[in-house]
Amino acid sequence: MAECQTAPLAIAGVSHHTANVTMIEAFRFPDEPAFLEAARNRFPGVMILQTCNRVEVLVEGDADGLRAFLAEQGRKDFFVHEGPGALRHLFSLASGIDSMIVGEDQIIGQLKKSLSDAQEAGTASEFLETCINKAVHVGVEVRRRTLINRGSVSIGSAAVQLAEAEIGSLAGKHILVVGSGEMGLLVAQALAAKHLTAMYVANRTYKRAEILAGKIGGKAVKFNDLYRYITLSDVVISCTAAPHAVIKRAELAHAMRDRCWPPEGHPRPLILVDIAQPRDVEEGAGTIDGVRLYTIDDLRSVNEQTMSTRKAEADRAHGFVEAELSLFLRHLNRRTAECYLASLHTWAEEVRVRERERALSRLGAADEKTAAVIDDLTRVLTKKLLTDATYSIRTCAEEGDAVSAEALVNAITKGDRIEGKPEKE
Repeated sequence: MAECQTAPLAIAGVSHHTANVTMIEAFRFPDEPAFLEAARNRFPGVMILQTCNRVEVLVEGDADGLRAFLAEQGRKDFFVHEGPGALRHLFSLASGIDSMIVGEDQIIGQLKKSLSDAQEAGTASEFLETCINKAVHVGVEVRRRTLINRGSVSIGSAAVQLAEAEIGSLAGKHILVVGSGEMGLLVAQALAAKHLTAMYVANRTYKRAEILAGKIGGKAVKFNDLYRYITLSDVVISCTAAPHAVIKRAELAHAMRDRCWPPEGHPRPLILVDIAQPRDVEEGAGTIDGVRLYTIDDLRSVNEQTMSTRKAEADRAHGFVEAELSLFLRHLNRRTAECYLASLHTWAEEVRVRERERALSRLGAADEKTAAVIDDLTRVLTKKLLTDATYSIRTCAEEGDAVSAEALVNAITKGDRIEGKPEKE
């Protein structure tokens, strides 16, 4: 019998709930295509979600198989969700409930991109696509029905809020944004209303820096001039997608010496916020005189400050997630019922055809009319004999009792004894 699972989804990984930025960085898979290729032969479907504060692997399969696979990949100390629990986690994630900055919107786009990458790699099964699309729908609806994304609701805007809290006010300041991707745009948009004296945008591809700077009225700078503009800036927020550090300790120390006045004094303080994953700022940069370095871990306080205003909305979102989870599980249960019934009716059809052929063989050279009558008779008898069983199996499966549904099918097709029923004496 084909394996019929209600929700064959397993999710494992690390996130801001239990891991700091160093642990998340260590768990990352730098080469996503290679990871998906390695998982291709182990699971019917697999995708990976890697953001600045989480790394999660989603598979169509079971938790034990996912644990074993990640252990083979050298990963340890990760959470695992399976079945309905995995779906609840996925829906909460898409809704922004599970985010470091509760209610942030970027997770929806990140889920879509992860699915797109898996589709391109050929590892996105139909079941995974169904789950992700449903999660995205839930996430969109939560934001439409609640105010959970009110206030500072992105890592980018939280980084700006953190910098403002540390420096007092950003009005009249010089700010450098390093990186012009989605996060860079969010940072720049959050800075746009801060009455800055100057906003600089640096990116390894100068054209992209020009595009972002044009959107927010900033100045694009060449990456070769990065440290010159660090010297000029009061705040630097770095958020590139580079696989290695782009702000080096030695070069930063030299730039800080240029901020000293008088030359033998201490440098003018620099607020440096690194929200990239992996990190943009080289290890040890925070020890340089005058540098006040903050990472994603420091943004937790921003969420705590703004969470009180969104707690009631988050509670409403939880209720909606649970309602949608119940509906989706019912949908999956109906699919599971059809899986069990397909197995039962395949077995019954094989028996029917075999017995029909045996009867025709005993009749000898039966004419077409006789053969048709016997065929109709066997079909009707098979359907009537399976009516009650079909109803019971479908009811069990739709109510989430897959164990009883499978036991009923096995009792009919294999003669297995149903657990709890006495054997005939």
